[in-house]
Amino acid sequence: MYLAVILDFSWKEFLLGGEEWIFLTEIILRTLIMFITIIVGLRILGKRGVKQLSLFELVVIIGLGSAAGDPMFYKDVGIASSIVVFIVIICFYSFITYLIGRFKRFENLLEGKSIALIEDGVFSIDNFKKENLGSDEFFSELRLKGVSHLGQIEIAIEETSGDISVFFFADEDVKFGLPIMPGSLLNPLKFVENSGYYSCTFCGFTEEKSSGNGGKCKKCGKQNWVLASNKKRIT
Repeated sequence: MYLAVILDFSWKEFLLGGEEWIFLTEIILRTLIMFITIIVGLRILGKRGVKQLSLFELVVIIGLGSAAGDPMFYKDVGIASSIVVFIVIICFYSFITYLIGRFKRFENLLEGKSIALIEDGVFSIDNFKKENLGSDEFFSELRLKGVSHLGQIEIAIEETSGDISVFFFADEDVKFGLPIMPGSLLNPLKFVENSGYYSCTFCGFTEEKSSGNGGKCKKCGKQNWVLASNKKRIT
C-alpha cells in the first residue's frame, strides 16, 4: 500500500501544481515586471509613504503588495489588470493626500492626532486610556530612548505614525519619578516604612511621604506606591 502511494507521488505536481516547467520562466518575467512596477509606484508615493506609514498609507502598501504578488505566480492573473489596480490605488492615494493637505478636519479623521501620554513626569491618564498601548510596551519604548524613570521626561507624545517623541528635562531639572526598569513595579507598597519620595504605580504622580500609611494618590485615587528615582540620564 505504502509502495503504491510512493509510486503515485509526482514531483512535478508537487513543485509546479498543474503548470508546466516552462511556467518558471514566465514567473521570472512576471516578477521582474511587478518588481519594477512596485518601485515606480513607491517613487510616485514619495519618501513619506515608505519611511513612516499612517493607517491609510499602510492600507495602500498592503493593497499594492496584494496587487503585485498574485500575478507573479498565478497564471490566470494578468499583468495588465494588476497594473490597472496599481494606477487606481496611486491615483486614489494622491487624491486623499490632497484632501489631507487641504482640510485639517479630514486629516484628523483619517490619520488621527498626536497625543501627549506623559506631561511633567506624570501619565496623562485620560489620553493614555484612549490609546491601545500596554504599559510594558510603552516602558520598553522609553527605555530604548535612555529613560529609567518618568521624572526625566518633560513631555512624551505619541505621533500619528505610532512613534513616541520624548522631550527631556535638563539634568538640573530632573524630578523624582516613577521608575520603569524591569521589575521595578513588582512589589508596590501601601505602607511606607522609610520616608522619602514615592510614585503612584498607576499614574506616576510622585510626592514626598513620611513613614506610615501611603494613602490614596491625589491624582488617580490608587493606593499602590513604589520608591521614586531621580537619577540623571546617561547619554
